[in-house]
Amino acid sequence: MSRIGRLPVPVPAGVQVTIEGSKVTVKGPKGELSREFDPRMQITLEDGAVRVRRPNDARTVRALHGLTRALINNMVIGVTQGYSKTLEIHGTGYRAELQGKTLVMNLGHSHPVVIEPPEGLEFVVNPKASTVVVKGIDKELVGRYAAEIRGWRPVEPYLGKGVRYQGERVRRKAGKAGKAA
Repeated sequence: MSRIGRLPVPVPAGVQVTIEGSKVTVKGPKGELSREFDPRMQITLEDGAVRVRRPNDARTVRALHGLTRALINNMVIGVTQGYSKTLEIHGTGYRAELQGKTLVMNLGHSHPVVIEPPEGLEFVVNPKASTVVVKGIDKELVGRYAAEIRGWRPVEPYLGKGVRYQGERVRRKAGKAGKAA
């Protein structure tokens, strides 16, 4: 049996979980998330915890078992604590700023990069530290938009310029070797 899938997802106080067939809705202090799961998974709410069971031991069903439980857990954490990813901008002239809710970045392109946040996502910019924080309740959405921002100027290995995740280690390459005498 799946080690992750068999663990119950505890539902904290202030969080309401509604299960309608294969659709799970989680409501909490930060917002509401809803997701449709594979109909083969049996999702139940028992004793203040969400349990996921699988009908058989087929390979695809075993894989879906742990995935379903992990996604429900991410929904519960999202509506209680929320998620955030911090990106650092390194490079001369590279900067980010907020215009209203829109993120505008100068990353060495011939044009500024403009990113509109979708519903439920927020950008926080610290110009002194050259950081952009992507905040939201949907873990998948936060990760996708952080990756999109990073994708506009990934870190290059020679000078280390570009956009990177906070704490990301960049493997630096040696530049040109001089002429040997």
